[in-house]
Amino acid sequence: MCQMSGEIPPPMSGTCSCFLNGHMYIFGGYDDMGQTNQLYRVNLLDGDYSWKKVKAESGSPPSPRDKLCCWVFNNRVTYFGGYGHKTLDDIMDDKSFIVDTASLEQNVGWGWNNEVHIFDTTLASWREPQSSGRAPAPRAAHAGATLGHKGYVYGGRVLETTPSDIHCLDLESWTWSEIVPTSTVPGGRSWHSLTAVSDNTLFLFGGLNVDCKPMSDRWVLDVDTKTWREFDHPNNNKPRLWHTASQAKDSDVIVFGGSCDYVLLVGTYENLTGHSNDALVFQTQPYPLFRICVDCIAKNVNNCKMLQNQLPSLPQKLLEAVQRRTSRNI
Repeated sequence: MCQMSGEIPPPMSGTCSCFLNGHMYIFGGYDDMGQTNQLYRVNLLDGDYSWKKVKAESGSPPSPRDKLCCWVFNNRVTYFGGYGHKTLDDIMDDKSFIVDTASLEQNVGWGWNNEVHIFDTTLASWREPQSSGRAPAPRAAHAGATLGHKGYVYGGRVLETTPSDIHCLDLESWTWSEIVPTSTVPGGRSWHSLTAVSDNTLFLFGGLNVDCKPMSDRWVLDVDTKTWREFDHPNNNKPRLWHTASQAKDSDVIVFGGSCDYVLLVGTYENLTGHSNDALVFQTQPYPLFRICVDCIAKNVNNCKMLQNQLPSLPQKLLEAVQRRTSRNI
């Protein structure tokens, strides 16, 4: 565990994080005071791990919100959607905001939005671009991923619905488009993850369906052919929601944390037994021959005297890879 210092963010849930130029940025979330619109960053490469609250030089940040997504492109972080609050005057006739009528309080309304906000890390500035095309409906607890100069968003929740649509925002022209699949589509869900695993494929895992059932299915979308494919995997008995997912070596996806329970059905967090701290590794494509060879050697070298004797004769690059691989308990 790393020892953090500086302006450490308060404990929060539903924040949105990303990695850019050696820094991790987190925005929004829900703390003891409710939704927030604070932006923090920490350098993950200098070894100091000192947090800093980011203050914009120009522009205004989005209203407080949680359960949003973001895309990283061209030194900018683009945020989309989420659940939060505004004054009733601010949301009057605002088509980008759907009010949660069960949460009205005096002059404040909570609800879902489909706003797009950009934070330029070079200029330290906020702005709201003018987009064209048909934007997705307001939502929260959705998932997003970036492929090249395009940001993709799938699913989420608004009111009592969990849509199964997927949309794309061009991060250069700010044009929205909906991807209409030519195949069977995954069921609608929220609190899932969407991860880019190649130049044209996205990996979807887990979430919570409309019946509040945690999910463990795995899908891959080819954005060029607009086809979804579902894959069997050894973690079918390990549903996850509100987890994190990251691309690893050779297009593997590592899923960590989250819950296997619907957190809102549990009386208190102290009674929640479904928090997960294990990592799930998903293979999304065939491994290259080099990795297959290294894995095979590492798996068998301790039980094969001939392999042990031949190891020093391996090419240096392969020998170093085998040594690294055998030093890990994977």
